[in-house]
Amino acid sequence: MGSTPGDPRDELFALTSAFRQALSRQHRAGAWAAPGTATARSVSDTGSVSGSVSVSVSDSDSDSDPISVSRTLSVIRAELGDCQRCKLCNTRNKIVFGVGPEPAALMFVGEAPGADEDRLGDPFVGKAGELLDKMIEAMGWSRGDVYIANVLKCRPPNNRNPEPDEVAACRPFLDAQIQAVRPRIMVTLGRPAANVVLGKDAPISSLRGRFHEHRGVKVMPTFHPAYLLREPDRKRDTWSDLKQVIAELERLGVVSPRPAKA
Repeated sequence: MGSTPGDPRDELFALTSAFRQALSRQHRAGAWAAPGTATARSVSDTGSVSGSVSVSVSDSDSDSDPISVSRTLSVIRAELGDCQRCKLCNTRNKIVFGVGPEPAALMFVGEAPGADEDRLGDPFVGKAGELLDKMIEAMGWSRGDVYIANVLKCRPPNNRNPEPDEVAACRPFLDAQIQAVRPRIMVTLGRPAANVVLGKDAPISSLRGRFHEHRGVKVMPTFHPAYLLREPDRKRDTWSDLKQVIAELERLGVVSPRPAKA
């Protein structure tokens, strides 16, 4: 049935066309999202990633964020481009975007690339990455079954903590990755990643061991593999956290490809 003069459908079509044209102009100009979205959020809560480093997150974003329209990982990577959005572009070797399937039931989020990751362009490929692979395998999965990313896509000099402008520049891309991957559960590795994802300012010891939520996705914070290499006694606590993830995935009807360790 065709539309009639004054039909609201004509107005909706015009508005949609205008919005698409605006987005196209934004992309050609090098902007990844419409004004007022993830690049210009209002502030309601302030969460610190470590010490005095903080990132602002609005609670209202979880319900009405325009970036909730999911894009594929390849589109997000193209939008990231040869990123020059913060000062890390001057010191990095390679952008470390993330690896894994789309979608993936399980997603791991770390803090930032290290020296090996900066050299190779993939997340968690050094000694900490080898330990993470073992952790994933103990859960009954493999590296190829899950999605792995970091909050920052570029290595901070000397592996220092992320700074607020760096987190702000990368956060929209992490949010977009989460929406593209659509994980049933996210495991954040270390305090900075947990605080950024959850919008909190808390030590990892007070966050781990129980589920939190981010935009409808269950989140289990636990220790970073690099920390476990320095403090192997905390591996028992980490395995306790991961066993909760295994049990919750099973409760959600997600069965691991292989049997998990007891």
